[in-house]
Amino acid sequence: MNAESLIRTDGKFLTFALGEEEYGFEILKVREIFGLTSITPIPRTPMHIKGVINLRGQVIPVLDLRVKFGMMEVEPTDQTCIIVVETELEGKIVSTGIIVDKVSEVQNISSEDVDPAPEFGSMVETEYILGIGKINGTVKILLDIDKILDINELNAM
Repeated sequence: MNAESLIRTDGKFLTFALGEEEYGFEILKVREIFGLTSITPIPRTPMHIKGVINLRGQVIPVLDLRVKFGMMEVEPTDQTCIIVVETELEGKIVSTGIIVDKVSEVQNISSEDVDPAPEFGSMVETEYILGIGKINGTVKILLDIDKILDINELNAM
């Protein structure tokens, strides 16, 4: 996805941290945010899938974005939270919880401040990156949640 297509999202992103790095999801994909809660583990799932939670009667799978990205797991803090995102799977809206270290803020990022994802060659996957947002001298990696949660993973959950 290029910077031109970001205009359709109105340029609003929920920004959050994983370690020292700042990331963002399109705000239109975010359903809600809440503190880390008890997660029921599911046997025989990939390491980044932590289990499921009951959110007002709806069972929602939860994954740890740090582990999905190959980062070291850390102990949760009082700022660790779950972002519930909605993606489309075969015509149905699917909710998934994403564990992040800390939610920062909603930021309006104009398309002029977004560069395309850098090319690292065929050995590094970057298709899940919408672009690189430049805000007040900092960089935010803007993520495509639909690509992070691929259809095979959603079907498995």
